[in-house]
Amino acid sequence: MIVRAILVLACSISGYFIAYYMLAATNSYAIFQAVIGFIIGLIVALLVIRVEKDIRKLSLRIIAGGVIGMVIGLLIALILGFGLNMVIKITQNQQVVPWIYLLLTGILGYLGLVLGSKKVEEFNFRGAEGKNCVDNRLLDTSVIIDGRIADICDTGFMDGELIVPRFVLNELQFIADSSDSMKRSRGRRGLDILNRMQKSSAINIEIVEQDFPKIKGVDGKLVALAQKINAKLMTNDYNLNKIAELQGVRVLNVNELANAMKPVVLPGEQMLVKIIREGKEQGQGVGYLDDGTMIIVDSAQKMINMNVEVVVTSVLQTTAGRMIFTELKEAVEKKSIN
Repeated sequence: MIVRAILVLACSISGYFIAYYMLAATNSYAIFQAVIGFIIGLIVALLVIRVEKDIRKLSLRIIAGGVIGMVIGLLIALILGFGLNMVIKITQNQQVVPWIYLLLTGILGYLGLVLGSKKVEEFNFRGAEGKNCVDNRLLDTSVIIDGRIADICDTGFMDGELIVPRFVLNELQFIADSSDSMKRSRGRRGLDILNRMQKSSAINIEIVEQDFPKIKGVDGKLVALAQKINAKLMTNDYNLNKIAELQGVRVLNVNELANAMKPVVLPGEQMLVKIIREGKEQGQGVGYLDDGTMIIVDSAQKMINMNVEVVVTSVLQTTAGRMIFTELKEAVEKKSIN
């Protein structure tokens, strides 16, 4: 805030004195016009602050691409300007030279800035064998709200750069502003998770401005962006997962990762389980492991809130997760004796 105040003051005072000293010797109204210069300097300072706020929203890659593009545009303008200068010297019309320089500099500098900032997102660094050196991972709304991706990053198993499109941020903001308390809570959780990840030193979050106005729906835009920048899509959304795979986009599903990380349980293993509730079938009791895996225990319906020893009989993997079927250890031992 102090730096901005100094900038406003410096620009305003500079505008005043520049206008005053340039016009003092030729105009009796120099003081009045110096005040106009002060106002112009103030406006310039406010415009600079506005531009600075907008630049803060852009990723470093886009800023670098814009700067590089503008420099290239200005160099092209300089080269063309030298060539035109030679032609104009032959025609003996020197008055038009400054205007041509100004026009070329403005047009080519602007084109370089815009094209550099827009096209940098399509640029992928490639190795000697043509493979991508940058592993781009694109986050969707569901995986941000879920929050487990932040825990994975904190463990150090995932590093590098994660990409969050502006339209995903807009969707999170829309959910956070919802009149529905549940949706509002989910949206705010997603924003908190993203803020936590941005502060992490192990991961870099890049916000990209690329959008697809002709595509309706965030899911379609995510798939299109993943295809355009050759990125992997991280999601927990089952439908988006299938749509992306059908269109050739590699999907990283956190639910599948969680299932893969669950400890392997084999038939015949013994474990201690607390029965939480009754099962769907007659006589069954249900308990859970620490990771949320459901354990179904035969003949344990009347043992709710009791810790029992069980023996694994079978394991079933479903789309909703893994289910472990067991029998009471006492019942298994009785069977073996008989």
